[in-house]
Amino acid sequence: MAETDLYATGMRLRRQVLGDEYVDKAMASADEFSADFQKLVTEFCWGATWGRGGLSLGQRSLNNLCLLAALNRAQEFEIHLRGALRNGCTRDEIKETLLQIAVYAGIPAGVEAFRIARKVLAEVDKAP
Repeated sequence: MAETDLYATGMRLRRQVLGDEYVDKAMASADEFSADFQKLVTEFCWGATWGRGGLSLGQRSLNNLCLLAALNRAQEFEIHLRGALRNGCTRDEIKETLLQIAVYAGIPAGVEAFRIARKVLAEVDKAP
């Protein structure tokens, strides 16, 4: 896959999972210093990894939740929780993932994951 194909695939998947608003904001905030980083994220994370196949987008979302919780990356966790919902992950699948996070990454990671999930799910329930 040529670089331009990786970028196009990555941008399509990034928008599909994270939403246009988030991606537009990230791209608009890129400057001369960070533009190469945005390109790397789009091509490598989204094009070359999320675009591989082999796993469903929902499974990739659940995997990301585990990793981000274990790394204590709350802001990215919230973004990817919203992405998991966009990818069709059910609340039960998310809950089971969070329980596994608590066991394998530690109770504090589980507490934070459940706190964020409850906030996001409440916001989703209130949305029209």
